[in-house]
Amino acid sequence: MLIDFEYIAMATFVLWILGLLFFYFPETGKVKKAGLWLLSFGIILFTAYIINLWIFLDRAPLRTLGETRLWYTFFLSVLGMVFYYRWKYKWLIGYSFFMAGLFLAINYFSPENFSKTLMPALQSYWFVPHVIVYILAYAVLAVSAVIGIRGLILLRRKNDTESVIQTADNVVYMGFSFLTFGLLFGALWAKEAWGHYWTWDPKETWAFITWLFYLLYIHLRLQYSKKHALAFWILALAFVVLLICWFGVNYLPSAQNSVHTYTNA
Repeated sequence: MLIDFEYIAMATFVLWILGLLFFYFPETGKVKKAGLWLLSFGIILFTAYIINLWIFLDRAPLRTLGETRLWYTFFLSVLGMVFYYRWKYKWLIGYSFFMAGLFLAINYFSPENFSKTLMPALQSYWFVPHVIVYILAYAVLAVSAVIGIRGLILLRRKNDTESVIQTADNVVYMGFSFLTFGLLFGALWAKEAWGHYWTWDPKETWAFITWLFYLLYIHLRLQYSKKHALAFWILALAFVVLLICWFGVNYLPSAQNSVHTYTNA
């Protein structure tokens, strides 16, 4: 059992809760800035924990779903700050840190036993970039899903959605780029570990389906730029497909013989 995770998680959670309270209530310049600093201190603390975990395990903490949730927590919190400073959407801060806190809580209440050993297939140098890039893509595309839902709400209220759809485009382009690199790194890893670039493994198949959904969004935006409602619906549905790829595939009967079964632990 990894030492001190409960304390780090609790301290990070408290910093993020206080940071959000300062950021939103009351909204004054100094108090808001203090909230951003508290959120940043939480990120720094959690970053130090991941680095320490990496050193402690003598491997990248990316083998299990629990370990990938740590990275998802980290990327969501960082992206919340980056997107806020880029587009000044206050709700992005709230969403990103709420979701980061949720994944942190899942790991807090479902602790793992961390093993230093890695099966031979995971000892490839392609393993780390493949998983990290994928988790980063998932975090970015989670933001795009919320933007899509926000766009649908604005359309229902008959509000203008031009700035929202432009933000969605930028976020999807970023997430799709990481998703594409994740596929490529995964193919190179598979070639080295199993001798084939692609085997239509259940995880690979759903990863490809997820990639196609976001490609569909991009093509729709290029060909039918005024169909905002359809674009927002595709974003929401694409993220459901992404969640099936990440979590749901592991529970399919066909996945029991998958080369990705190591992620079920």
